[in-house]
Amino acid sequence: MSVALWLKETVLKSRTISLHPLRPDHADALAEAAADGELWELWFTSVPRPDTVGKYIDDALNEQAAGRALPFVVVHNETRKVIGTTRFSNADVKNHRLEIGFTWYAQRFQRTSVNTECKALMLEYAFEQLQAIAVEFRTHWHNHKSRAAITRLGAKQDGVLRNHSKNADGSYRDTVVFSIIDHEWLMVKRSLQHKLSRG
Repeated sequence: MSVALWLKETVLKSRTISLHPLRPDHADALAEAAADGELWELWFTSVPRPDTVGKYIDDALNEQAAGRALPFVVVHNETRKVIGTTRFSNADVKNHRLEIGFTWYAQRFQRTSVNTECKALMLEYAFEQLQAIAVEFRTHWHNHKSRAAITRLGAKQDGVLRNHSKNADGSYRDTVVFSIIDHEWLMVKRSLQHKLSRG
């Protein structure tokens, strides 16, 4: 199976949010979403500043063109406003593995059902449509909120990649790797559905 056939553009929808393919004309909306909480100030994340959103989108679309990613904007169904972004990345079609990452939301939508809905949509698509055998999540060692959120999804920690990548200031990032494998998906799905049913 070719990469192009594996990662096809799609729209995924849940109660509160929808995931739509990322486009260059989403730049202004993403800049506005990131400004809610000045998310680029969080040194352990990769949220773009308003003046770098265009490059952020270009990089994501270049990864998509290479067959390694499928980026989305997160749209709030009620207001139809873009409130963040996420993507499938590091796709390995030979081994049917991929990663969910580059996820961030406007501050007012953090600590709501949005992240659980978003991840449930993507995991269901990965396991039930793409037939993935494993979905990874990676985050900065110091991003404790992200690590806790990934654990709440039902992912298990695989390990820590020490000195995994170099930061702009010359320091090195330790990356924590989590995953959910195909045999765990039905139980994870049941848990996510239970969480969402409770509001």
